[in-house]
Amino acid sequence: MKALAARRHHRAAPVVLMLLALLLTGGVYAVLAPSSATADTASTANDVEEGERLFQANCATCHGPNAEGTSEAPSLVGVGAASVDFQVSTGRMPMQMNGPQAAAKPRQMDEEQTAQLAAYVASLGAGPAIPTDEQVDGAEGDPSNGALLFRTNCAMCHNAVGAGGALSEGKWAPPLYEVSERNIYQAMLTGPQSMPVFNDANITPDEKRDIIAYLIEQRDGSAGGLSLGSLGPVSEGVWAWVVGLGLMIGAAVWIGAKSS
Repeated sequence: MKALAARRHHRAAPVVLMLLALLLTGGVYAVLAPSSATADTASTANDVEEGERLFQANCATCHGPNAEGTSEAPSLVGVGAASVDFQVSTGRMPMQMNGPQAAAKPRQMDEEQTAQLAAYVASLGAGPAIPTDEQVDGAEGDPSNGALLFRTNCAMCHNAVGAGGALSEGKWAPPLYEVSERNIYQAMLTGPQSMPVFNDANITPDEKRDIIAYLIEQRDGSAGGLSLGSLGPVSEGVWAWVVGLGLMIGAAVWIGAKSS
């Protein structure tokens, strides 16, 4: 009985239990980890090969021949297909000129070329995948919850209704009225330029869809009448100062002229 008790309370037992717990935790995480954090496996070997050719012709000068990054541009290893799809489909990349940030412009690659380039970059390391049509379908989202999330996480840069705004050092948060649902989702997922990353732990996929639903509703115009550019108290204050004070001065002049 003493020998059995000694084996049951062996000094190595806590270490063994800890190792088993770590293995179990790692296994559960591997099973339940969000699929968006993995590389895009739907691409074919031909897509990757064609994407590498496009990369060498259009991107390697700045990002390095193996996408390892240079002094001019960051490494693309591990950024994922979603980041490439966002940057290339909005025309931000390939970049036209150096500046505080890459501006959106007409795209230089079509859908097929963009998908091939994204497949190549995704093959270099696991990263966020391009979202599905269901994930970006604003019709399935809750605009009221999206409004709360947007005002908490995004309005300080993009304005309360997504009208955009100025940032420091010549940068800006672009207006979101004409941005596609897929690119809105990808921007939240990858955090391009000055934007922070809102991964699925910060804002869940369903909450991202709610934000998209809210932004889509803002494209229908202001229910309260003239929006004044949707720039908030600045434009409203200018309107009140110029128009309101102008009317008061005009009324005072009219009264003075009548009394004389």
